Amino acid sequence: MDQDKKISIIYMGTPDFAVPTLVAVNEKFNVEAVVTVPDKPQGRGQKLISSPVKKCAIELGVPVFQPISLKSPEFISAIKEFEPDIIVVVAFRIIPPELYSLAKLGAFNIHASLLPKYRGAAPINRAIINGDRVTGLTSFLLEDKVDTGSILLQKEILIPEGSTAGDLHDILMEASPELAITTCRMLSEGNYELISQDNALATPAPKIFPEDCRINWEQNNTVIRNFIHGMSPYPGAWTYWGENRLKILRAELNDANFGKPGAFRIGAGKFCVCCGSGSVNITELQLPGKKIMTTKDYLLGYRGETEGRLNSDII
Repeated sequence: MDQDKKISIIYMGTPDFAVPTLVAVNEKFNVEAVVTVPDKPQGRGQKLISSPVKKCAIELGVPVFQPISLKSPEFISAIKEFEPDIIVVVAFRIIPPELYSLAKLGAFNIHASLLPKYRGAAPINRAIINGDRVTGLTSFLLEDKVDTGSILLQKEILIPEGSTAGDLHDILMEASPELAITTCRMLSEGNYELISQDNALATPAPKIFPEDCRINWEQNNTVIRNFIHGMSPYPGAWTYWGENRLKILRAELNDANFGKPGAFRIGAGKFCVCCGSGSVNITELQLPGKKIMTTKDYLLGYRGETEGRLNSDII
């Protein structure tokens, strides 16, 4: 029998980001069970929708647990019966000690930053918003306090110029499986050295809400472009255009300066907006109830004002 297959693994995750790693870990090792969130009602019919990780687990033929509470004695008892060697966590909830301590060799999480930088729920967004050129992935042992555990392994990844949070999400998603497999082997062989995180260097990456996403046109164009890309595709940077809330998903830097911050000009297939210094060309946008469109496609049917001002945060 393949030595890797002798390792018993419980996998925990929810979104698309966690799917490639589940597939890879299951292929290399023995994933006994998957833990994910309960199905959630969506849409007008409130149809129950399963998480991407659950859908993947079913395709792989791996048993799925969907506990409402991770502290449920019945659930913990069920996981204990698997006698897991390792618990792998990718994009999931906070794991209580009574659960992660069941892993005989260790329970680790893969986080989408180079810890201790960007602890929290939105590390990918924050890296783009702050204009970082390098980010990465970290595997670390779970501890009581979120994202503070000892580091097992890190992988640096360059951020391509002009990337959105969505672009970086996909890059990191594809890099995550290799890190997870290597980390599992390190734990199974006992061949690793733990690196303590320096709390003095820690930076927060808290969850982002739609109300945090309004564009302040008084800032310079680089800051605004990074903000737009860091919020794209979700939750989406926005500004008021008349009475409509306009989401802006991509933008390019422009040196033009033709008016006050928020002033716009539309022409020749371009939608240019002035910033505190410089300007940006909006290249991808979305109006309420409409699909995301390139600006070029949107302007093909546009018959509105070609000059004006988008509402600024400065009244």
